Amino acid sequence: MAEKANQAEVEATEAQAVEATETQKVEAPVSEAQANPEKFLKEFNWHNYQEGIDEVEDSQLLEFEKLVAANFVDTLDDEVVEGIVIHLTDRDAIIDINAKSEGVISLNEFRYNPNLKVGDKVEVLIDVREDATGQLILSHRKARVIKAWDRVNAAHDNGEIVNGFVKCRTKGGMIVDVFGIEAFLPGSQIDVKPIRDYDQYVNKTMEFKVVKINHEFKNVVVSHKALIEADIEEQKKEIIGQLEKGQVLEGVVKNITSYGVFIDLGGVDGLIHITDLSWSRINHPNEIVELDQKLNVVILDFDEDKSRIQLGLKQLSKHPWDALGEEVKVGDRVKGKVVVIADYGAFIEVADGVEGLIHVSEMSWSTHLRSAQDFVTVGDEIEAQILTLDREDRKMSLGIKQLSQDPWTDITSKYPVGSNHSGIVRNFTNFGVFVELEEGIDGLIYISDLSWTKKIKHPSEFCNVGDTLDVVVLELDVEGRKLSLGHKQTTDNPWDKYETEFALDTVHTAEIADVVDKGATIEFNEDIVAFVPSRHLEKEDGKKLKKGDSAEFKIIEFNKEFKRVVASHTAIFRAEEAANVKAAVKKQEAQASEAKPTLGDANDALQALKDKMDGKK
Repeated sequence: MAEKANQAEVEATEAQAVEATETQKVEAPVSEAQANPEKFLKEFNWHNYQEGIDEVEDSQLLEFEKLVAANFVDTLDDEVVEGIVIHLTDRDAIIDINAKSEGVISLNEFRYNPNLKVGDKVEVLIDVREDATGQLILSHRKARVIKAWDRVNAAHDNGEIVNGFVKCRTKGGMIVDVFGIEAFLPGSQIDVKPIRDYDQYVNKTMEFKVVKINHEFKNVVVSHKALIEADIEEQKKEIIGQLEKGQVLEGVVKNITSYGVFIDLGGVDGLIHITDLSWSRINHPNEIVELDQKLNVVILDFDEDKSRIQLGLKQLSKHPWDALGEEVKVGDRVKGKVVVIADYGAFIEVADGVEGLIHVSEMSWSTHLRSAQDFVTVGDEIEAQILTLDREDRKMSLGIKQLSQDPWTDITSKYPVGSNHSGIVRNFTNFGVFVELEEGIDGLIYISDLSWTKKIKHPSEFCNVGDTLDVVVLELDVEGRKLSLGHKQTTDNPWDKYETEFALDTVHTAEIADVVDKGATIEFNEDIVAFVPSRHLEKEDGKKLKKGDSAEFKIIEFNKEFKRVVASHTAIFRAEEAANVKAAVKKQEAQASEAKPTLGDANDALQALKDKMDGKK
């Protein structure tokens, strides 16, 4: 029993001791720093402590350091922290980042966010830890850049839509601020339709999709077009699935080119070729339509996957040929405008969308064809006669020359055989010259009828196109509409006179003009050029005449028809020798009859004369 009583006392004593201890703990005084840490930190004079003015116990200093670490931002770390806008001035934003002092950020860094207000939370980076006034200089831009790359990468990987501020234009597109990063927006990625005014997007906030990131060069490419393409693709599939030939749809002019117009059918593009814009000929599509114009079009054709759609505009109106009056017939005179010129003729628009062809052969009565441009030019208003009319094939041929009298009607009275006229050289051939006497009347001068004396190989040696020549009508074929003309016949044939002047055996003095292989040429006058064979150039002393030598020449051949004259110098002294031989023979015969010489003496005398004539010594 005694042991139990002792044990109970001991336990009671221990319980009192524990209670006393706990009472001491509860009643222990709480320090000022622990009771109000914010006030303690604010009133703690760190300067006096550093200068040694105020003494602080080690326990207090340790407690101060713990409170600073727990309650304030470490301004020595280059970390992005979150702050709260506590005040706004005209130039700056004052930010509380829970540090020893507030920070300052220029409002220029918030241009992308013009709605910044007190109480907004912003991310900042400490740029300058303390300026002259003891304030922190913060940077919101640098903080955005650091955080932006994480956000940009996440947006790219997840396909998220981001907001961006279009800052300015640049070559090929725009510069967009996305999370503080300058991203590139290509011009082709702004919208699904071509952009004509880029400046309308500057200083606007738009939604974008990050389409490309180059980590090496820190480049980001964004697209606004990608956001609307998904919706358009759905519309496109729906439209393509309902397409049928002949279907009429409403569209908007998206682009105009020289060859046609692209129409936006609501996500699907179709092309109206320039020939399907109007029944009339046009030089450029902008004569008919303009950009952003709404119009109805008809589907003409499309490929299997319907990626290429051919549209028509003119097909929505009645064909002009169907509206052409039944009273129009062959032989009627019509007026129209020249719309197209080709080498073979000109197309005349006699009514809107109704054209006729005037072949170049129907522009003039002349049989000598020329280019259509010699008669008409584009835009000319002319009158013509309908020659053929095919309503089924929608073809019409016209003529201009039919409006004037055929000049061959009274050709026999105007150009009888033997009559003299003047004409203009229009064309050459190898065998002659075509001369126009008047519009529609052409005649041919054969090369042999150009000159009495000159040997002409090609007509261009004698005259030029455009020259005026005097001619005489040699032949007239009315049915064949052909005239044969002559030029040389307008003057007397000088060879009639030369036939007497340069008759055979006549002698003339001239100079050697040129020496050739088989002889030489001499010029008696501007028409007569004679040929001297080599063996007839030999002089009496046995030498030959050279170029430039002047001598007498005997005509040994004269052919008026072929205009051939052959002369000889050697024949002159050979004739004298022959005359001397004849005289000697006669004299010898006379002497022989008197002296009665022997037969041998006579033979010797004759042989001597023969040798002399042959030039033997």
